[in-house]
Amino acid sequence: MALGPRLDLRQSQSLVMTPQLQQAIKLLALSNLELEAYLAEALEGNPLLDTGAPDSEGGGDEPDGDAPPAAETPADTDRALASDAGTADDLDVDFTEERFHHDSASDSVGLSGAGEDVDFDSFAEAEGSLHDHLLAQVGERLDGIEAIIAGQLVALIDEAGYLRADLAELAAQLGVPLALVEAVLRVVQGFDPAGVGARDLAECIAIQAREADRYDPAMATMIAHLDLVAKGAFPQLKRICGVDDEDLADMIRELRGYDPKPGFRFGGSPVQAVVPDLYVRRTAAGWAVEVNSATLPRLLVNRRYYNELAAGAAAKSKAWLSEQLAGANWLVRALDQRQRTIVKVASEIVKQQEGFFLHGVAHMRPLTLRQVAEAIGMHESTVSRVTSNKYLSCPRGLFELKYFFSSGISATEGDGAVSAEAVKSRIKALIEGEDARAILSDETIAQKLSAEGFDIARRTVVKYREAMGYGSSVQRRRQKALAG
Repeated sequence: MALGPRLDLRQSQSLVMTPQLQQAIKLLALSNLELEAYLAEALEGNPLLDTGAPDSEGGGDEPDGDAPPAAETPADTDRALASDAGTADDLDVDFTEERFHHDSASDSVGLSGAGEDVDFDSFAEAEGSLHDHLLAQVGERLDGIEAIIAGQLVALIDEAGYLRADLAELAAQLGVPLALVEAVLRVVQGFDPAGVGARDLAECIAIQAREADRYDPAMATMIAHLDLVAKGAFPQLKRICGVDDEDLADMIRELRGYDPKPGFRFGGSPVQAVVPDLYVRRTAAGWAVEVNSATLPRLLVNRRYYNELAAGAAAKSKAWLSEQLAGANWLVRALDQRQRTIVKVASEIVKQQEGFFLHGVAHMRPLTLRQVAEAIGMHESTVSRVTSNKYLSCPRGLFELKYFFSSGISATEGDGAVSAEAVKSRIKALIEGEDARAILSDETIAQKLSAEGFDIARRTVVKYREAMGYGSSVQRRRQKALAG
């Protein structure tokens, strides 16, 4: 057979992800706060995007009728209330079944009665950081080269209040004697809060004991042997410290009163509250799921501005404007599709885990992404993106959507299985309710759970116990002995 070039025509199918599809997938995975930042960037880059309600003359047309109609004016509302169309049934609201969410401070204006404005005094000022507190004391007590050294030491203190630095290396960097750095450190260790500037736990406790005038030879010996205190080796401690049972108990009680991390009294950075992406509430008709739109601007396409720019524009300018208009229209539709998808997935999660919303974690069911995807007719990867970095607020608290997905533990009675979260909740209750004189072993916990209908092995109990941060029975026995 002769070899030579030739032309062939073939047909094939392939899945090509357009830039718009890639962007839609990205939007689906963003949380509300991340989406807010993305929309701020889009508003800055596209002159045809606008926020707020459209004006009465149609200057800001809503794309494709996707956005909800504008709210009634006060005059229209007054006429509606005065007319016969509004009956008593329209105002019949069951306040025991309905719950109203106030997403921002402005929503609460006037709710306190007497037409009061927002109480700005209720917004507490953020507490100063530990470093600011220490630097203020440096300015009060030291000056000159000592103040400079103290400032460097304060900069090397972490949020817990511990000094994470080598004094010899710091002295070499500053070009000062090591003895001077050590002397300044002793001054810093006398700052408030007591225990700050320590290089390890023993030094931190010793500083606080000196501050309380309790640093006698017996206490110094105990602080030098904190490992024995952690192990609960009381006979050995009595022998080393040279004290009796009563004195040892008093020393341990004193030791427990000291703060091992004094710097945490001054939060380094303000705590950021988690903003829920969804609200779930129970109504007379069932469970209602709604998107928290307080953090998202109402996005509109300003068609009047487009018409003004397009009139008399050059061909290149018109092409650019048309591209911006198409992008703005697509973004508005993509946001609407994102909201509907999130509500659809969350509604199915609430349906599957209704026992949790009604009775608590003990009634959670095992649930997988595939189950939700099959129930709503979507791909499993879509459900995974929807549930990533999104939080749901309900009467039982604030939960990440991923929380409702867990593996199952087979039950000894009945059909189906129970959620791993329900098993963890029961293990936690057993451990926290155990008597100090009768600590439960892992085998005993497994037997108790089997008696309650959970088919669980001892090694599974160990895995769940360690995941929740509980120690073994020996460790818990020592902890309860130290707690008295």
